[in-house]
Amino acid sequence: MGSWWESLFSPAKNWVARRRLRGYGNILINYVKGIKANGKLKSDLSQMETENKSLRGLEEVEKIIGYSFKNRNLLSQAFTHPSYHKDCVSYERLEYVGDSVLNLLITKEQFSMYPDLPPGLLTPLRAANVDTEKLARVAVHHNFHRYIRLGTPVLRRQIQAFIDALPKHPLHSHGLINAPKVLADVVESTVGAVFVDSNYSIDATWEVASDLLQPIITPEMLQKNPVKKLFEICQKYKIKVKLVDLWSQEGAYKVFINNQLRGKEKSCSYG
Repeated sequence: MGSWWESLFSPAKNWVARRRLRGYGNILINYVKGIKANGKLKSDLSQMETENKSLRGLEEVEKIIGYSFKNRNLLSQAFTHPSYHKDCVSYERLEYVGDSVLNLLITKEQFSMYPDLPPGLLTPLRAANVDTEKLARVAVHHNFHRYIRLGTPVLRRQIQAFIDALPKHPLHSHGLINAPKVLADVVESTVGAVFVDSNYSIDATWEVASDLLQPIITPEMLQKNPVKKLFEICQKYKIKVKLVDLWSQEGAYKVFINNQLRGKEKSCSYG
């Protein structure tokens, strides 16, 4: 009789070992396949849940704006920020369209409503209705920020900071608070989505836009605010101006011109 070492490698023993090893291998392979299948199932369920939530969000947005899309992909794009994920179709193209259309719609409306106003007064009136802060306020008023698909928490914090600052400036801060561009972008992209979906109908798009923009600023509402005047002068001469709000602590604002402190004054009331 050979040693136990020799018997281990005998043909009979070797055959048994291989058979057992093959059996263990099959069990392991099936186990791994089961893990992958379970993981894929969870992933698929998570994706379905996300898609259902997104679909409910789109339906809610349609109710908010009073328009039912024939192509909901356009509305989905309108609320997708480029940071959502690298392969997403973002709102950038629709924002480009909406920006142009919104300016045209406001120009058309004001040209008809105020036949005696010269371009020098029509231009700031249009700007007041489509500037970043005005549109950002529109987005918050209609809860658009709840439906934006973002990929970075920084923007979420900026949006919340803007919302928290709004009660101090009920109508417009005239540059005293930073309005996140993403909020204004989504309003413009929504207008652009409606414009494209309605087969480029100016009337259908204005029906949506005019409701969103309420209250539309009129010449009577557009008072010459000293802060606004300061920004206009600085813009004319290409000077960078920044106001730091210290009202809650000191009852004043600091004025920086080209990043240098130039003054600290108490604020007057804003309309």
